[in-house]
Parts: sequence; C-alpha cells; structure tokens
Amino acid sequence: MDITLLTYDIIDSTNTEALKQARLGADEGLCIVARQQTAGRGRQGRVWVSKKDAGLYFSIILRPKIETKSLPLITLMTGVAVYDTLREFGIEPDIKWVNDIHVNEKKISGILAETTETDKGTAVVVGIGINIRTSNYPPEVAAIATSIENETESIISLEELAERLVKFISYFYVLFNEKDGHETIVKEWEKRSTYFSGKHVSVAQNGQTLTGITDGLEANGALRIKTNEGLVVIQAGEVTQLRAEGLNFSV
Repeated sequence: MDITLLTYDIIDSTNTEALKQARLGADEGLCIVARQQTAGRGRQGRVWVSKKDAGLYFSIILRPKIETKSLPLITLMTGVAVYDTLREFGIEPDIKWVNDIHVNEKKISGILAETTETDKGTAVVVGIGINIRTSNYPPEVAAIATSIENETESIISLEELAERLVKFISYFYVLFNEKDGHETIVKEWEKRSTYFSGKHVSVAQNGQTLTGITDGLEANGALRIKTNEGLVVIQAGEVTQLRAEGLNFSV
C-alpha cells in the first residue's frame, strides 16, 4: 500500500474529508492529517475535542476486499497498530473493546471507522485520534483522558507520531490481507487487551444494559459476554469495566 499524507492546519473533520476523497476516487493509502479539527467526531455522534496541536487527528482510506460482516476487524487491526505505536514511546496501553485505547483506565486514543460506496467499490475510512497533550483540555475531559505528554513527561511532534502510526498500520494491514489474516489480527488483539477474557463489564446497547464477564471474540471481532442468562454476543455497544467486588455471576 502506497501512503500519501495530506496535512491541513485546520479542517472540519479528517474523516469527512477522507470520505469525500474516497468517493472522488482516491487510492487506498491516502491519509488526511490535521493540526486542528472544528467538527471532530467519535462514535455515536460524540464530539472529539480537537484543539490545535493537542493531538494527532488522522484518517486513512482503505479498500479491503472482504465481506461486510468482517469489516469490524478493521477497527481491531487499527487498535493493534495504535497500541504498538504508543509502546514505541514507552507507554503501556490497553485496548478497550472495540475502539478505545486506554492507559491506566484513561482514554488516550479513539478510533472511528466509516464506510462509503465509491466507483471503485466499498471504501473504509479509519479515523484515529491520539492525545499528544491534555494540558489545555477542559476539566471534564482531563478527568477521563490522558496523553503522551502526561504519560512520558515529554512532547513529540505530530509528524513523528504520524510516521510511527503509518508504519504499524501498513504492517498490520499486510497481515490482515494475508491468508488466515483475520485470525491473526484477533490473536494479536488478544495479546494486547485485558478486555479479551475475564473482564467484568457492563454493556449498553439499544437502550438496555447487561453485565457479565468477557469470554473472547467471535471470528468477526464481536465480543462474547458470559451472563447469568448464558452467552451473549455483542456486535456493537458501549463497554464499561466494572469492579469485581460485589459481583455475583454463576456462569
């Protein structure tokens, strides 16, 4: 995959621009990078705080030849790439299913994958936000977020962070597209996430909440949860870690 970076000082949303470029016929590997977003967004329409030079705001166009049911694995693959990127800076992260990267239970990165139909077939745009600094975040965000600056007491450049990230995305995307690549990505994710198995969690989806213990992933990346009523497979939802104390599961 050939990588091309288009860098903007300010943009509404790197994902929005990447989706537009994909529909215009942009090749796989085009990356939109911004120093600031005015309308950054996360999952479920949430706002992604995108102050100037406070983070890496990055979106890449991919054109994988896979079945629709396997598209969630792209998010898992990206989480693995972000994890390894942060490790290069001496950080010990954890991947929270399905699209957040945490350090000591505080969010340092988020992933948003979106699809669009184009003349070249389905394109997947993967947006990645990584906090470089949180010193100028509002208090309500700083309480639940962390950054490379907080964790390492040093500042890295956006360019260096983007270079490392592209390296790992390219590497794992090659693995993803190989024979048995999907199984490989699930195994790599398992190594990097405490949420893979044995984690007490609550899951909010479709206006309902269930609690249980994580029990691995399905082949398409869905999360299995053991509950008192039996095994439940979660295709999408908001997962929150629970304290083990006081929980009573008979599964």
